[in-house]
This record gives sequence, C-alpha cells and structure tokens, in this order.
Amino acid sequence: MTAPSVIPFTNGIARVLTRADLGQHEPWTRAFAGKTKDHRFYELVADTLGSNFKHHYLLLEDRAGKVRGIQPVFFVRQNLVEGIPALRNAVEKIRKRFPRFLTMRILMVGNAAGEGHLSTCAPGDEAWVAQGLHEALTPFARQSKASLIVFKDFPATYRDPLAGLAEHDFTRVPSMPMTELRLDYRDFDQYVTTLGASTRKDLRRKFRKLATAEPISVEVVNDLTPYVDEVYPFYLQVHERSPMKFERLTKEYLSELGRRMPDRARFFIWRQNGKAIAFSVALVHDDTIYDDYLGLDYRVALDLHLYFQTFRDILTWSIAQGLKRYRSSPLNYEPKLHLGCALYPLDLYVRHTNAILNKIFRPILKFLEPTRHDPVLHRFRNARELHDNRK
Repeated sequence: MTAPSVIPFTNGIARVLTRADLGQHEPWTRAFAGKTKDHRFYELVADTLGSNFKHHYLLLEDRAGKVRGIQPVFFVRQNLVEGIPALRNAVEKIRKRFPRFLTMRILMVGNAAGEGHLSTCAPGDEAWVAQGLHEALTPFARQSKASLIVFKDFPATYRDPLAGLAEHDFTRVPSMPMTELRLDYRDFDQYVTTLGASTRKDLRRKFRKLATAEPISVEVVNDLTPYVDEVYPFYLQVHERSPMKFERLTKEYLSELGRRMPDRARFFIWRQNGKAIAFSVALVHDDTIYDDYLGLDYRVALDLHLYFQTFRDILTWSIAQGLKRYRSSPLNYEPKLHLGCALYPLDLYVRHTNAILNKIFRPILKFLEPTRHDPVLHRFRNARELHDNRK
C-alpha cells in the first residue's frame, strides 16, 4: 500500500517529503536552528548512510498554511533483542533459518546517527509539533507497513513536550544514555585530582607506561578527507567489537562531515612513528564537545592504553578552548564511571501500530528496554534520572 502524501490532523496537515524535496522548502534551514546537529547533519546522514535507512520528512503546516516544523523520520528493520545479551546467541541461531525472526519494520522519528530532536521552525513550538506528529505518524506507519513507531534517543529535556505521547498510547523507556562531564578545571591534572584514589593510581600507572613508549602525537583537523583511507579501518575495528550496533558509518560520511560542517566538525588523529593508530570524530557547539566516534588500531590499542590517551588529549584540548562540557556517545560505561562522568539520559517513546497489540506490547517493553541489562549503568550517581520524570 502506498503511503499518503498528505496526512490531516486536528491542527493542520503533514506533507510527506523526500530528501530531494527539501531544497524547495526554505523553513527546512531553520528546522534545527541552535542544535549541534542542524539541518546540514540530517542531509548528510540521508546522503551517506541511506543504504540501511529509508528517509522521509514530515512537513507540518498549521491551518493558516504556516510551516511549523519539518521532522525527519526513517524506516529501518530492527533487531528487537539487540539490548538483551542473554538472548542474542540463541536468537542468532534461529535466524540462520529464519532471518527476520524477532525483527520488525519500524518507523523511527529523529536521527539515525545520534540523539533525536523535534524540528521546530520557531521557539516554543515543541508541544504543537509533538501533537501533530502524534496524530500523523500512526496512519503514515500503518500505510507504510511498519509495525512500530519509535521516537529515537530523545534527551530528557523533551519529557515535558512529549508527555502527551507517554500519557496515551506510547510507552517511554530509557535508551542507552550518553555521558557528560563538566569541564570546570584549570587543566587535565586538576581534573584528575577530583577522581577517586584507585582511579588516580590507575591513570598514573597507565600514563607512566605511555611515557616509556615511542612518543604519540595528536593532530586536530576539520576535514578528514586526506586521512580517511588510513583511519577508517580503525572505526570498523571498534564498531565490530561493540555489543550493540545501529548505524555503520561510511568513508563518505566521514569526509562529508568536515566539508559540510567545518564550523563544528573536529577530527583528532593520533600517530606513533608517523603512523596513525587512533582517531576520534567530534562536534563542537555551544561550549560543548560531543565525542561521537572513536577508532582504534587494536594491534597496539590495549598495550598503549589508547582509550585513556585519547580521553586525556581531548579533554586537554577542550579545556584549552574554553569549552564547558564534554559529552560522549553511549556504551563503554565502565571507564566513564570511574572517570567521573554522569549519565545524560536519552528516551525512547514506542507504540505498536495495532491498538490491540500495543496493549500487549507495552508491558513487554519494560523487559526489552536496553538499560535493564547493563549492570554498570545503575552505579552512576544520577542513574535514577534514566527512569524518573525530572528534566
């Protein structure tokens, strides 16, 4: 069944756009004003990571014909047990004969390569856009043969404007959170003094060992194109080791990120004896550095404690730039816990497109939600913020 091109809702209509349509709508350039990942980033994701996702955009007009938001959405077939390690091996065996076992076609709202945000063309329109999406998404998903609708990885600051979803037919569950560190320090050495005694001792031991190795240098650039062939295999090594996977970056994505967003993209490249051994992909905006992806050469990474080397260099650079916050992408929580990071909660809002099945599915979600199965998360000082209603 063909999805509708126009979907009416109480306060207006939603027009379904393709990536090619966006250039015809000037409000698109204002849709994520003030956000780190603005409209340029969504275009980049659609242009370079499109093989696994089918992207659309819902242009929301009010009754006067004014565009209030242009919300990116995408379809993906998702593994429902991705966040449950105990089931993963058994399910993979079954999928050798039944490849789609415990997978669903899902309509996701937000960003395929990062946290989600509501698209508003004017401040204060979040609640209006949320209500419009609430009404428009279900018929769009049903006619597109999607079984689930998911608002993906929305920061806790959206809990008020998205409260109407959770009060009705959506269920809010925590997603794997980012982590955050305030940079209220003179330098890295002062930061280390605020850590626990065992962590300080462990870091000193690691850095002493690093001091005896061949020197490691770091370079910061805003265009990775000249180096992408050299460092991309390091990203793949880290990606393949991850217990949970969603997007898989391409060389084109890494090159285009710096070209399209040179004001925000920063790439850190570490070398030993002139040879690259690690790199990091970061965005800088509004006094915050977002450390999104790390690539490591595992032939040397563990022996050289490269994770901690990269962390030290990024924090040192950020403090020198006068940045106030360091945020890192989800997963790898054990070292982040000991390094004094706090959780930066992200939420999923989920509903089944079949009203009857949705009533059955809602309690099951509490078991499927990914944070339930990570014991380290619950040791963070602000772990309860994953579930409570505080912003």
